[in-house]
Amino acid sequence: MSIPKITDYALKDAAVFPKNKVDWPIDARKAVLLIHDMQNYFVDFYPQDSQLITQLVNNIQTLKNACKAAGIPVVYTAQPGDQNPEDRALLTDFWGKGLKDDPALTHIIDALAPEQDDLQYTKWRYSAFKRTPLLDYMQTEKKDQLIICGIYSHIGILSTALDGFMYDIKPIVIADAVADFSEDEQKMALSFIATRCGYIETLDGALNTLNTTQPLATDVKFSIDTLQQDVANILQIPVSDIETDENLMYTGLDSIRVMTLLEKWRGDGANITFLDLAEKTTIQEWWEVIHASMALPTTEEV
Repeated sequence: MSIPKITDYALKDAAVFPKNKVDWPIDARKAVLLIHDMQNYFVDFYPQDSQLITQLVNNIQTLKNACKAAGIPVVYTAQPGDQNPEDRALLTDFWGKGLKDDPALTHIIDALAPEQDDLQYTKWRYSAFKRTPLLDYMQTEKKDQLIICGIYSHIGILSTALDGFMYDIKPIVIADAVADFSEDEQKMALSFIATRCGYIETLDGALNTLNTTQPLATDVKFSIDTLQQDVANILQIPVSDIETDENLMYTGLDSIRVMTLLEKWRGDGANITFLDLAEKTTIQEWWEVIHASMALPTTEEV
């Protein structure tokens, strides 16, 4: 009636790379990263000193960082605690009452805690698409690839991949960024996805693709001067009143205006997040963040 205690196994042995039936390389412009059910409750079924979980978490962190650097949005799923029996429905017959409403159980593990600009959806069924805004979000944002990592491969991840396929979403499962009850069940899930509804990729393969497909700045007109002008415009002050090395906290630039600037610059092609801007305080620093993330020409080349 509940999830069994899981015996540690070697992720490198379970993360087989089955022969894919399709060729769906990651396209950063069309992808969303899903970090699936990495809650304390589910992770705690592995041994306390699990090498599998240590490697899994490291791989998911690496994948997430690469996705965010490429401008790929990140979505988390997490099951709620103390579910109403009517909401839980048939899941109770297989797994019992589920999680208690305790943050120590329901929260995403600290090492993978969502950031301010990440999305988190409440998950009610095996599939991340059921009773969540995920499909609507992806269709609205014109995204048709779902990169999937997390736990457990043969239950929620397989179901999400199959469901996504039915909605014309291309599931891309990262073989060494997922884990399961056992090595055999992980291999089974990856093999099924590769031959029936999705594409299996390794972490190294995903990183290589992300590093080579990030959009360059050839079509983007950014310079430190344009950033300075944008800030002046949103503050409704003359551009001469703002120095590029001035702390913007003292100019009246609040988080709402920063979000407006973020949306404008992302719309122009910048691969940045709210945290990228929030962690810096000057236009010069913002320019360096955009320059570094998009391989923009230097100030002298603009």
